[in-house]
Amino acid sequence: MPEGQIRKAISGFYYVKYDGGTVRCRGRGVFRKRKITPLVGDWVTYVQEGQEDATITEVHPRKNELVRPPVSNIDLALLAVSIVEPAFSSSLLDRFLVLVESHGIQPVICLTKKDKTNESELQAAEEAATYYRSIGYDVLLTSINEPDLLNKIRPYLEEKTTVLAGQSGVGKSTLLNTLLPGLSLETGEISESLGRGKHTTRHVELHEVAGGLVADTPGFSSLEFETLEKQEVGSCFPEFAKAAEQCKFRGCLHLKEPSCEVKRQVESGEILKSRYDHYLQFMQEIMDRKPRY
Repeated sequence: MPEGQIRKAISGFYYVKYDGGTVRCRGRGVFRKRKITPLVGDWVTYVQEGQEDATITEVHPRKNELVRPPVSNIDLALLAVSIVEPAFSSSLLDRFLVLVESHGIQPVICLTKKDKTNESELQAAEEAATYYRSIGYDVLLTSINEPDLLNKIRPYLEEKTTVLAGQSGVGKSTLLNTLLPGLSLETGEISESLGRGKHTTRHVELHEVAGGLVADTPGFSSLEFETLEKQEVGSCFPEFAKAAEQCKFRGCLHLKEPSCEVKRQVESGEILKSRYDHYLQFMQEIMDRKPRY
């Protein structure tokens, strides 16, 4: 039976790309009973029914999946975080980083709207970029109107399936329009009263960009750690994972344990205190989470 990859999902239909083109599919009725939901990015087997329609009969195993946005088999996450309009939020950035790290996805931080900053805002952004680079992340400072933007991002996108994520209003659709001018995604104005943008992307789709695939996804206003356990959080902070090798106790949670190397490095300034504060916040949220049955 033929196989392909779901490139778009909208109104109950799945658009599957195969060697000869694209076919519109529905999922098997039994999927609902088995609690199987096909996702954009899934590799699937399908049965042709007529010239235009088909039915997905099997969803192949995934290497990872995200709940919001609903995308699977992601290699890289391009995390769009604005420096201004809305103001830079290191807490939100760290949430994105923890989420993608927990799914084994390589993050690339894209700080947007550099062209709209004043001198002090730009300096703060560059200082943040320096720290995140020091712990192993790739960080790009971008302006939507810079002529070399595609060439700056292209090396990360080639032969990868990338999710473009970020809160509303940070310029995700504008960024993707820059990467693929013919796409012409709708962009939204920033709400001055709320300080955040309106959602403008209404479905999930993989677009061919710069030798890879990029998913344009709805913006986020919040993120929850729905499946992450407290024992896993430390490994999602690269500098914590490295320091933890010198903690006295194996499995140290870096909370009240004695001889904790993470806490020592926070006190010495080697680890950014805001990163540790966010770690404590995320740990508390997970410990307060209602148990799942």
